[in-house]
Amino acid sequence: MRIGLISDTHIPDVAKAIPHHVAKAFSGVDLILHAGDIHVVSVLDELESLAPVLAARGDDDYETQDNRINEVQNLIVEGLNLYLIHSSQYWARDLIIHPEKHDLQKAPDIVVFGHTHRDIVQTVGKSLLVNPGSATFPYYQQRLGTVALLTISSGKAEAHIVHLREI
Repeated sequence: MRIGLISDTHIPDVAKAIPHHVAKAFSGVDLILHAGDIHVVSVLDELESLAPVLAARGDDDYETQDNRINEVQNLIVEGLNLYLIHSSQYWARDLIIHPEKHDLQKAPDIVVFGHTHRDIVQTVGKSLLVNPGSATFPYYQQRLGTVALLTISSGKAEAHIVHLREI
């Protein structure tokens, strides 16, 4: 399964729309996960023209009432437990390092998070930690940014960052 990961789009405050580069990057994905700071639900509608969409509520998502959005999305994908959140890298790492503090039996296999506007793909213990960065506001600068592609197959997950300016 191929999953497109996006976060911190901040539309229409930072950009008027999702950059067209995102559609190219997400061509052929089976699912899109948005790690929060969506701002307007029309962003999810636009992404849903490419593939089904789920999202985590960001700290700036005050008026985004939609059944595709939850504080946390907990999915089982190809046998792997995936958490989609908006919170910081420290909270994301804490889910992995101290699952018991979050009423989890074990660490998630994959944690996708946003909030920092900084892309990262990192292994923590046996878990994969991914922040796709921001497609529109990387490092809090208005320019083309990054998304990520997550591939899950045969019980293994791999992710890589896609720099939109290179598409």
